[in-house]
Parts: sequence; C-alpha cells; structure tokens
Amino acid sequence: MSLITVNNISKRFGDIAAVSSLSFDVREGEIFGIVGPDGAGKSTLIRILASIIVPQEGSVFIGDTDVHRNRFLIKENLAYMPQRFGLYEDLTVEENIHFFGRLFGISNREIEKRKKRLYEFSRLEPFKDRLAGKLSGGMKQKLGLACSLIHSPGLILLDEPTNGVDPVSRREFWKILYDLLAEGVTIVVSTAYLDEAERCTRVALMHGGKFLTLGTPAEIKNGMKGSLLEISSSDVWKAEKILRDSGGFRNVIREGNSLKMFTNDPAKSGAAVKKMLSSKKIKINSIDKKVPTLENCFVEIISREDAV
Repeated sequence: MSLITVNNISKRFGDIAAVSSLSFDVREGEIFGIVGPDGAGKSTLIRILASIIVPQEGSVFIGDTDVHRNRFLIKENLAYMPQRFGLYEDLTVEENIHFFGRLFGISNREIEKRKKRLYEFSRLEPFKDRLAGKLSGGMKQKLGLACSLIHSPGLILLDEPTNGVDPVSRREFWKILYDLLAEGVTIVVSTAYLDEAERCTRVALMHGGKFLTLGTPAEIKNGMKGSLLEISSSDVWKAEKILRDSGGFRNVIREGNSLKMFTNDPAKSGAAVKKMLSSKKIKINSIDKKVPTLENCFVEIISREDAV
C-alpha cells in the first residue's frame, strides 16, 4: 500500500532543473532511499515531500492528503530532519527534547513518558545533561532524530542524516532506523553513501533531477546489462589511462588496485584488454567476472547517462 504518491513534480531554480517530472510512490512500512551525488536534487525532493518547497508542477499525496494544499493536516504524522538539524547548542540534550516536544503541543507529563523511549533507542540518557554543542557529530544526529520523533510520527523524511558522521555512528544510526521500521514507521532517506543504499527496501538513483533507476537493490543489480569484469595488473593507473585513451573502454572505473567495467561480451573484452595492455608491457595478473555491487551499478548507470 502506498503512503506517498508523487505525480509528475518539477522544480526549477532559474535555469537549473532541481527536480524534473518525477513520479513514484513510497510504500507503507519501507525504507525508501534516494541516492545520488551532490547537486542531484535530493534535498529539493525531500523538502518538496515535507511541503517546505512547493513544486512548480505536479502533486504529492500522503495518504489521501495533498500535502501542498493541506500542509497542516500532515504535520502530526510527519517528521522532517534536514542535513543540519536546528538543535539549540546552548541547551542540554534533555532540554532540547523537551523544547521540541512543547513545540508540537505535547504536555510535560507526556514528554516525560516519551522521553524514556527516545533515550532507549538513541542511548543518549548518559549524556542528557550535556550541552548539545558539546556532542560529537554522530550524537548530534541521534539527538536531532530523537527531537524529530518526539510526536511519534508514522513517516520520517531524512536528508543525508549521516553526512560527515564517522562509520561507527553511521551504523548505530541505521540500527535506530531499522528499529523504527520494525515498529511500522515509513522512512524516506537521502544519502550519498552507496553502502547505505544497500540497506534500503527500495532505492532510487537520482541524477540531474531525475531518477535513472528505481527498485530493490537486488532488482537493480540483476537488471544490469552485461557482466562486470575485474582487471588486476602491475600498474593500475597506467592501465586505466591506456584503456580510456583507446576509445573502446571509456566506461572503465578504477576501484582500489583494480579496474572494473561492464561488458556484453566478457570473453571478447577480456582478450582485447589483455592484448592492449600486454602491448604496452603491462603485466595482467587476472581478469575475472565479479558480482556487481550497487555502487558498481550506479557508477555504470551514471556513466551511460552522461555519455548520451
């Protein structure tokens, strides 16, 4: 069942199409990921869903409610957390939670009840008397989420919540999201981290204001045309330049100490790579077919789009 229905929305800022004729749905009880590089339009899209920005075309429905015609009807069941959540750094953790609770019209007694649950999943209780400005980046994000959830919403919109956060805090943050998902909360999250895309129920790759692909991580990987070759050689930098300059392997991507590329004919492409690199005195250690990651797929999809 769809909780969010987006119909042909567009938003321009001058000559820039931040969002271009997008239509999609978000199903109840899923984590829907919006993944893409900086400037793809992710933040604009999240703000449109939150009714902060009004699209120039199209509509957004949460349930049966048109969010841009009935903004206040959706607020009680919606939480929006921007990239830089507006915490009050001169207030303590507990004071911030209490303040945001009062903003939502929640009584002091009810805030005390809900605060216990928020402390449980965020693990912030030992730091409840610490000023928000003295928290680490990861703890600030968890406090921001706790403040967003004080009114117990059924839908959470998160705009790159783990941007700049250390890996351990990122894992802890996603553990919280999975706990919320288990409780039936629907989550829409934008991110530039492709490993986080793997954790989503469904994910959309956004580029230039459009979705280039949308589906479960498995559907996207299984739907890629061709096979992924991994090339290991004695000089990965020189090998990359030779293959790119040849004109026949422009989609080759350097990843660590190897090169990767999609090809419709692995045997033919492997032989051509061997011949080309060997002629330049570069030793081939191995050429193997690999199961693509979501990152491999997204890099290839964007490369194909930019080549058009």
